[in-house]
Amino acid sequence: MRGWFAALLGVATAAALLFLTLPVVAIFVDTSPARLLDSLGEEGALDALWLSLKTTALALAIIVVVGTPVAWLLASRRFPGRALAVTLVELPLVLPPAVAGIALLAALGPEGILGGALADAGIRLPLTTAAVVVALTFVASPFYVRQAQAAFGAVDRTLVDASRTLGASEARTFLRVIVPTAAPGLAAAGALALGRALGEFGATLMFAGSLQGITQTAPLAIYDRFATDFDAALALSAVLVAVSAGILLAVKLVRGGEALDRAGA
Repeated sequence: MRGWFAALLGVATAAALLFLTLPVVAIFVDTSPARLLDSLGEEGALDALWLSLKTTALALAIIVVVGTPVAWLLASRRFPGRALAVTLVELPLVLPPAVAGIALLAALGPEGILGGALADAGIRLPLTTAAVVVALTFVASPFYVRQAQAAFGAVDRTLVDASRTLGASEARTFLRVIVPTAAPGLAAAGALALGRALGEFGATLMFAGSLQGITQTAPLAIYDRFATDFDAALALSAVLVAVSAGILLAVKLVRGGEALDRAGA
């Protein structure tokens, strides 16, 4: 019976790995390094990649600055409505991308809830680069907050109590003790949010459009080339796969370093 179950686990794992890795491997099999380099020289390709990197970096900065204290609050406090607050923060995780884009238009578009106030302030978001940043922030922030909340929850409370006992304020304890202790988990959270933002498609298309050099990110450029130049779409896809793999590798290295530090301690 034990041998049968071990065989079942092995077959299931092999099937899952084959299913998950074959499509990714196929991208690199179907495009040559020369074609990959040629695709990056095509009109709009580098613009799309640069726009993706720029808007993703801006979105990540916003997510970290705002999301870090939010995650700490949700991890360290128990208050009426906390479950509802956690649900609302995580809701974009389960929204279909098109629904996320429609929701942003309904809230921030010209006819949206805040559309009049934004117009009065001279702000117009749809079809602008700022709209890309807003869309990326909306879809990626729950990934950061959720993981950061778990990282803060794993912080040894005795360290926090000792800092407060020695006279440090809550803010100082947060910045000098809690954040450094949770740093590996926060880095992993940032990497997850970065990867999600880098691959965002639906909400960006619905809210920001696909204007070359303005709102057309790399995923949108891939979609734009899909019907007319499949090889170019493959090449750009390979670039994004490589970047995403690099992000995952960085997360593994950070967590591996954390494990070594704990073993050394």
